[in-house]
Amino acid sequence: MNKKRVVIGSDHAGFEMKEQIKKYLKQNGYDVLDEGTDSTDSVDYPDFAAKTVTECLKSGAAGIVICGTGIGASISANKIKGARAALCHDAYTAIYSRRHNDANILALGGRVTGVDVGIQIVDLFLSTKFDGGRHRLRIDKISKLEEE
Repeated sequence: MNKKRVVIGSDHAGFEMKEQIKKYLKQNGYDVLDEGTDSTDSVDYPDFAAKTVTECLKSGAAGIVICGTGIGASISANKIKGARAALCHDAYTAIYSRRHNDANILALGGRVTGVDVGIQIVDLFLSTKFDGGRHRLRIDKISKLEEE
């Protein structure tokens, strides 16, 4: 996962958080590709999660998907082969989504997570490395589930 490149997308409920995170990432030297949406007008989160995850996987970038709770975006993201989207609410879940699960997509809830906490989660998600070892075997088992 190229952690200096981030693909980000949201629905209308995540739009304001997406804009704040995008601004923060750009100020901190990240190359950010915004897959939309471009306003708070109602849209469907599966459309933006799919666009974001597809581009993330194609380019090897980290991905961030945001909807109201993060639940719909994470479910949608995980339907795409190769995605390991983790819905994170705090520092602990951000760190362990990377250390143990090698998550490549971060899902956030724009209506349930404050922007400052969201930025902290993003920082930890992008800076934490996968532990490998016994966790690699589990990731391989998850990948096999996609083939069944």
